[in-house]
Amino acid sequence: MAKVVFTPNIQRHVACPATEADGESVGEVLAAVFRGNARVRGYVLDDQGGLRKHMTIFVDGRLVRDRTRLSDPVDATSTIYVFQALSGG
Repeated sequence: MAKVVFTPNIQRHVACPATEADGESVGEVLAAVFRGNARVRGYVLDDQGGLRKHMTIFVDGRLVRDRTRLSDPVDATSTIYVFQALSGG
């Protein structure tokens, strides 16, 4: 199972402890996580199921390329990090 880790700045807004889930793509793994935690789905994804503008996902240290369908592949040993991208200055 892939491991999914949400950064502490996201956890301040919605309960989302690190967890593990099955799937062959980022989208499949996140869908499994969201089935158990629907509230975090709305925080991470937009109403069309794509990654929100100020969210970033890394899989095994690599930035996810497909922000719309989340089709980037994962395997059972992958770690998916979900970040809230900070901006401003």
